[in-house]
Amino acid sequence: MIDIEQANKDLRDADPVKILEWANSVAEKPIVTTNFGPYEAVILHMATQINPKIKAIWIDSGYNTRDTYKIAEELIEKLNLNIEVYAPNVTAARRDAALGGIPSVDDAAHAEFTEQFKLEPFMRAMREQSPDIWLTAVRSEQTEFRQNMEVISTGINGAVKVAPLLHWKEADMQAYLEKHGLPNVDKYFDPTKALSNRECGLHTKL
Repeated sequence: MIDIEQANKDLRDADPVKILEWANSVAEKPIVTTNFGPYEAVILHMATQINPKIKAIWIDSGYNTRDTYKIAEELIEKLNLNIEVYAPNVTAARRDAALGGIPSVDDAAHAEFTEQFKLEPFMRAMREQSPDIWLTAVRSEQTEFRQNMEVISTGINGAVKVAPLLHWKEADMQAYLEKHGLPNVDKYFDPTKALSNRECGLHTKL
């Protein structure tokens, strides 16, 4: 049983690599989740350097940009990712053609859309994978909610959520990409967020 309070005391100001090494040492079935968005290559590279066989989970909404899909394939090959992709039960094409497309964030239908295209496939992934450690690339500067997050917290289905990059700034992320020759997405779109500083629900509702 992981003592989350003590782990945070020990690792709150630690280097991301040290946090990842700790996570790998206590994990029996770790996963790293990714959307292949901006700077996601950092967590994927760090995690696979420590544990090359770690399962990478991608919730692909079907609404990703061409750039995102190209970078995703490049990183899957470059890092030899042990990738598993989860998709919504409703395709983007069907949603657009027959179910009203992407609702605006002010539309009451947006909550159902988020459930269909982000939360349900994520919950399905977590049930099927049953991880004990969940690595995520969230950073405190991204949203107001994340400013109050801890590096280590309680996730879902008994998983412990670990955010090794929580206190890194964008400049740190960019420097890491350049140091390791990693690609980055220029054009990214999350249909459930609409705004870059808005939460999609994974870290607030689950």
